[in-house]
Order: sequence, then structure tokens, then C-alpha cells
Amino acid sequence: MLRHLLSKIKATGPISVAEYMREALTNPVMGYYVKNDMLGPEGDFITSPEISQVFGELLGIWCISEWMGAGSPNRLQLVELGPGRGSLTNDILRVFGQLRSALGQTEVSVHLVEVSPRLSQVQAQLLLPAEQSQQAASDDQPVYRQGTTAAAGLPVSWYQRLEDVPRGFSVFLAHEFFDALPVHKFQRTPRGWREIMVDVDPEKKDELRLVIVPAPTLASSIFIQADEKRDHVEVCPGGGVIVQQLANRIAEDGGAALIADYGHDGTKMDTFRGFKGHQLHPVLEAPGTADLTADVDFGYLRRMAARKGVACLGPLPQRDFLKNMGIDTRMQDPAARAQLLRSHDLLTHPDHMGLRFQFLCLLAQSRLPAPRAPPRGLKGDPLKTPAALPVAGFTELSFS
Repeated sequence: MLRHLLSKIKATGPISVAEYMREALTNPVMGYYVKNDMLGPEGDFITSPEISQVFGELLGIWCISEWMGAGSPNRLQLVELGPGRGSLTNDILRVFGQLRSALGQTEVSVHLVEVSPRLSQVQAQLLLPAEQSQQAASDDQPVYRQGTTAAAGLPVSWYQRLEDVPRGFSVFLAHEFFDALPVHKFQRTPRGWREIMVDVDPEKKDELRLVIVPAPTLASSIFIQADEKRDHVEVCPGGGVIVQQLANRIAEDGGAALIADYGHDGTKMDTFRGFKGHQLHPVLEAPGTADLTADVDFGYLRRMAARKGVACLGPLPQRDFLKNMGIDTRMQDPAARAQLLRSHDLLTHPDHMGLRFQFLCLLAQSRLPAPRAPPRGLKGDPLKTPAALPVAGFTELSFS
């Protein structure tokens, strides 16, 4: 990968950080996500669903709560973007099975958007019966893998693009998905905004370096807000496109989206970093062998989604969302308490994931004033949501 990038830059000049991330992470031959199983204790990082099944169970309750609040339509599509090892979907489907009586005759299906052939195989091994998980995937079809889940008997399909997921009432989940999308980096200078790009180090011909290009680029001309107060900005155009696709589907077909990631509300600056073996890793060192990530700018996602006419609730810290969804009640189970104590601390404590991770919900505007039970758990945007409106996970969820 390093030789490939050095050759590319020498031939065409410096490349954007976004292009560097795209090559290093998703190059079809050498990309980090394409060839690695990076999750878990033996990988490079661990996610909330891998820490405790309670995380996925609470999101499963959120999905059913939102489906019920929308009037219990007779069709429900669970769509996860970047499903990792499949743990989150697996835990949610267990909740669906336990609450099958609430779902009744609803037609439920599962749709996974995954670009990594390696991870799709891992997901299939977890979700499908053994004989189905070994079936070869087809790379040239919109649906490149299909099966029926082992536990719940639900149809599940894999796609490389969100556009290929069938239309219809859907609950979309994106957990640690947007942070891996490529970002452009910009620096304020005395001559105006300039883009930070990746170039060959002239003193070390086989290494890369970050440089501030002297002239404006197309990206620096169109991606910076006129009222931007920060001196360093990271913008994820791909994230803006995807959140607008989600907003379009929600506005036209109904449903909701829950985005959970580490990020900020348009306040942080230089967050681009690498991870390898659960440790920080230099972003330009050994590309293709480490994860690259940047904190999600939820303020940017809100602006992009609002252009499509949906309501945005949050972002709300993970600690508050999980407490609103009843994680403390779940901790009262004597049989599970000892096992859950450490995971509860990792998920909710401010020094761990409690404040760093944020939850953002997208809903159709028509959903908010409906007399049915609104989604729970999130505090609404005061500009878009009546003050007394309860929202699952964004206001407290009570169990009877």
C-alpha cells in the first residue's frame, strides 16, 4: 500500500487526506477493511456491542419502541450500516425474538451494508446456520450474500451500498460507521483556508508527510462554512451524502435512523488518528495495516439532514442515552449483576465511553406531533421538538 501511494503521489502530486483514507481503508486489494478482521481483543479496537450484549439489547428495545410509535406498520426493515462482526444485529434479533408477540404478523427483514468481504463472512458465521454461512458470496450483484438467520428465522441480505437496500419502512442503525468515512482537512492561514494534503517526504523518499497546499483547492472553496470560527476543520462529504440518503428515505418511506459514534457538535478540530493493537498509531505509517478515523462532526450531519426536511434529535451522550433506555434497571438482575458491572462502567462512565460517544436520531417531521407514542430516549432539538415530547432513549424509558 505504501509503494502504491508513493507511486501515485509522485505521478499526480499530493492527494487529499480523504483520498488517502479511502485508499488505505477500502482499496479493493490492499485496504485495511477489505483484508482484516480488526474487531475484538485480538484486533485493533473494540466496540460497545463487543463489550456487552446489553448495549445491543437496549438498541433492540429502541427499534421496537420506534416501530410501535410509528403505528406498528406491517413491514419492518432493520438496516445496519457497517455491522462489524454482526454482534449488534445478533443482540437486536434476540430482543426481536423475545418480543415476537409484540411484532405479531409484521414482516421483518434484516439488511446489512458491508463493504468488507472478510467481515461479511464473519457476520454470516454468526447470524446464519452453518450450511448457509459457507455459501460463496457474489461480488457482481447488488445483494452479494443472502440467508435466513439461525435464531429468529428472518431473511437477511448483504449489500455494498445503501442505495441497493429495498425501499420501505426501515429503522437504520449506524454504530461506529461515520467515523471511518474519509475526511478532508483544512487549516486557516493568513491567505485564507487551505487544504492539508498527503505528500512524499522530500528528505525521506519512502515516507509520507502532511503538507498545507499553497493555493485553494476545490474542496477548500466549497466545504467551509462562511461563519466557521475554528482554525482547523475536518469535513466528511461522504458522511453528508449518506445522512441525506437516510433522511430522504425516512421522509418518503417512514422509519428512523440512530447514529452512534464518538464525535462532537462542531467544536473539535484535529481529531484524525490511527489505531493498531488498541493503541494510537501514526496515521501515515504503514498504511493499510491500521484503522484510520476522525471524530464525527454531528453539527455537520444535522445540517445535511435538515436540508431534506427531517427532525434531528440529539446528539446525546451515550451515558444519558443508555440510562434513559434502562441500563440501570438491567443492572438490577442479580444473576447478571457481577458480569455486567465492568461493562456498565465502560459503557457509561465519563472517563470511558460515557461522554465521548454520542447518539443522534433522525425522524420524519410528521412523526413528532402524532398522537402515538413518540420514540424514547433522546432529548429533542428545541427548534424542532415540543418541549414535553418524550423520545425513546432521549427521555427516560420506564419499565412496568
